Amino acid sequence: MSKPIKLRVVSYLAPNWFWFYEAILAYLSRVLDVQTQFHQSKSDPLEDPVLLTDQLDLAFICGLPLVRYAQVVVNPLQPLVAPVMEAPRYQNRPIYFTDVIVNAKSQLFSFADLANTTFCYNDPGSNSGYNLIQHRLLEGGHPKNFFAQTIQSGFHQRSIRWVVDGVADCAGIDSVVLAQELQNFPDLSQHLRVVEVIGPCPIPPLVAAQHLDKSLIQHMQAALIQPDRELKTAMKKVGVKRFATVNLSDYEAIATIYKSASQAGYVYSY
Repeated sequence: MSKPIKLRVVSYLAPNWFWFYEAILAYLSRVLDVQTQFHQSKSDPLEDPVLLTDQLDLAFICGLPLVRYAQVVVNPLQPLVAPVMEAPRYQNRPIYFTDVIVNAKSQLFSFADLANTTFCYNDPGSNSGYNLIQHRLLEGGHPKNFFAQTIQSGFHQRSIRWVVDGVADCAGIDSVVLAQELQNFPDLSQHLRVVEVIGPCPIPPLVAAQHLDKSLIQHMQAALIQPDRELKTAMKKVGVKRFATVNLSDYEAIATIYKSASQAGYVYSY
């Protein structure tokens, strides 16, 4: 009897879905002969030695570092599936948005009102929290110093709290993360207002390293397209309708957005 395959898995995404990623991995362990070792990374993916030395097997990752990593390596990470959210705004597609939030008590009601305010972002490697905001400035013809101050929080949930607490005036939040945080903490809805929606963009996927056996990659992808009852229950709790197969080419739009904003000097080129 062969030993189960052990997979090293990392999440680079907001931790309020960590339990759901655990449910996904538990499902894969149930239906395939695999075991998983899973942790939440505290590093930017493009600075994480685990990724840079090809030590991970699977990852939950933002589309921006995914496409940027693909530009500098021979064997990029291979997207397997991405969630399709149930809410009508997601159009039965594997997409998400940036919801630009402000404090509900503020006098900020539009994107233009955000001029000369303090903008909070989770990290400069984030598509929803940073890249799409800078692209919105570029597309809108706003100056690079549109915000009076920019501060880095480290992750979306902290950005949300900083807007509520008045540490920052506004932030760009992954729409899925924001919805989950409002579900977890309903009182937050009284303190926040969305003044701009940017997107849609391809939603962060589950990806596989190409050193894995191709048949295993195909079996994992096929399994997630047809979840069992237990995984469907977890999906329902976070508002995931289904999983869709995705390819690296589906994320080229993010690379294009990043390139245009970077060339214009609107984003950090780190």
